[in-house]
Amino acid sequence: MPTIRETVLAALHARLQPLAALTLRDEVLPERIPAAGLIILRDGQTGEPDVTLSPLRYHYQHRAELEVVVQAGTGRASTFDDLVAAIGAALEADRTLGGLCDWVEPEAPASVDLPVEGAAALKAAMITVVLHYSTSGPLQ
Repeated sequence: MPTIRETVLAALHARLQPLAALTLRDEVLPERIPAAGLIILRDGQTGEPDVTLSPLRYHYQHRAELEVVVQAGTGRASTFDDLVAAIGAALEADRTLGGLCDWVEPEAPASVDLPVEGAAALKAAMITVVLHYSTSGPLQ
């Protein structure tokens, strides 16, 4: 049986699947970026939980990361902006991931343009998604 952490991350990955961009989980950056863009979900860090007693609960603010990449000769900024907006809309549509989280909160991206020799430049950003959830133990 998967842990709550894994269940929440799988639900986040599934939430992003309907987007036009290819969505992967913990994969290496491929050599070719699809025209609609690429999202790679990185598991990130659970951090130190707040603990309550009676009943014992561990309250996490897990910081998962979305590596977002687009590649285009022209219109790169608008393609990137459209993809970031689509991610935001997908997360806002269900801030609890079907009741698995107390709250899902994306942080603003800090984008960079990366030149690629002999090809169209990349526009990329890391978007941190804070997943608020509770477990009955630190290994669950």
